[in-house]
Amino acid sequence: MRKKINLFIVLFFIIMSTQISAQTFTLEELAAFNKLEMSDFKKEMKKLNYSFYDRTEGLGFVLNEYDAPDYKSKIGKFVFAEEKSEDRIEYEFSSKKEYDQYVKIILASGYKETEKGKTITKDTYIDYYKNKEHIRLVTPKSGENNPYTILVFK
Repeated sequence: MRKKINLFIVLFFIIMSTQISAQTFTLEELAAFNKLEMSDFKKEMKKLNYSFYDRTEGLGFVLNEYDAPDYKSKIGKFVFAEEKSEDRIEYEFSSKKEYDQYVKIILASGYKETEKGKTITKDTYIDYYKNKEHIRLVTPKSGENNPYTILVFK
């Protein structure tokens, strides 16, 4: 009987840890975060147990970033002072498998690949559009341990 209880406890913790660490956002959730005011975005991150990571203020924008509970991913919200169409959500994750899942979901949702290029830091990106909706997937340079990133624009 005692072995069964111990086994149950171990299984419970394994299941709970995989649920906590498997926080992946849907495209709809990312788009919804983009529509929130910064104060509401902060509240939402707190509800999801994300911890504050950094705040950056640049020329004409503010970026607030939050770490996932397992510290394997990060989400940030850019808010631009003048050009609101540049507001965006940036979600960083480390897995190529998760990146491939996003590509499948994006294409299945009716987005079309429109442009490829390189960021300022020489990471490769691919833009996808559906009507006026814009998503960018960024892959790290080959051999580097940088995260994969999805940007959802307003």
